[in-house]
Amino acid sequence: MLPALVRKTWRDDRRALIGWATGVALLTVIYTSFYSQFQGAAVLKQDALPQGMLDFLGIADMLSPAGYLQATIFSLIGPLLVLMCAITLTARTIARPEEDGGMELLLANPLSRAAFAGQRLAATGSAITLVAAIPVILLMIIVPQAGMDIPLSNVAAAGVGLIALVWCFTGIAFLAGAATGKRGTVLAITGVLAVTTYMANAIGGMSDGWQWVRWLSPFHYFIGTDPLHTGWHPVQLLALVAVGAVTTVVGVFMFDRRDVGV
Repeated sequence: MLPALVRKTWRDDRRALIGWATGVALLTVIYTSFYSQFQGAAVLKQDALPQGMLDFLGIADMLSPAGYLQATIFSLIGPLLVLMCAITLTARTIARPEEDGGMELLLANPLSRAAFAGQRLAATGSAITLVAAIPVILLMIIVPQAGMDIPLSNVAAAGVGLIALVWCFTGIAFLAGAATGKRGTVLAITGVLAVTTYMANAIGGMSDGWQWVRWLSPFHYFIGTDPLHTGWHPVQLLALVAVGAVTTVVGVFMFDRRDVGV
């Protein structure tokens, strides 16, 4: 049986999870359902968007099935929505009960601080992973039905990359919350870092002199390898997972030694 704290976390977050999961599912279904109309419309050509905008978004083309999915699901809106879910839910693991004054009651359970933090993050992390997996689950069904000529292994690679990106930022958000106990700080730090690193990846892809900054961005390891065209890149995926794992361990360590409520 699952630990009581895991079940309680899921129960407390169930409405938010249903909302986020529904939003991500609708995004995926709506955009992919437009593909046949987009492909057949004479006025919607790749040159309808400036080349600079395509370069900024890291989109090679919008007419191929892979280019269309990258532009609509994996380039901006999809990662933005899933990361918003991850950051807001992760801010609840430590920072919310501490700010609401309920941390002392939760810590009264016969658990060490490390076990408490681990169970809270395990519950939230599994829920976030499920939300992040919705696009790839749906696309594995929709892509063949829609006649999109994309290998399903490449779709899986992009979907797993999105999950790895979410794990990376979940670890960072957890570290911020464990270190400060402030939801506002978690949202500010992680949000600014997400926007900054996204911009770094975009600018690095547009300018030859700034290509090196892409290697500092988690988004480069997620979508910079163009998995919808090139398939799996295990090293890049493991790099994202490693960042999430290291920040999580550091977060547990800091929470275990910090004076809660101070």
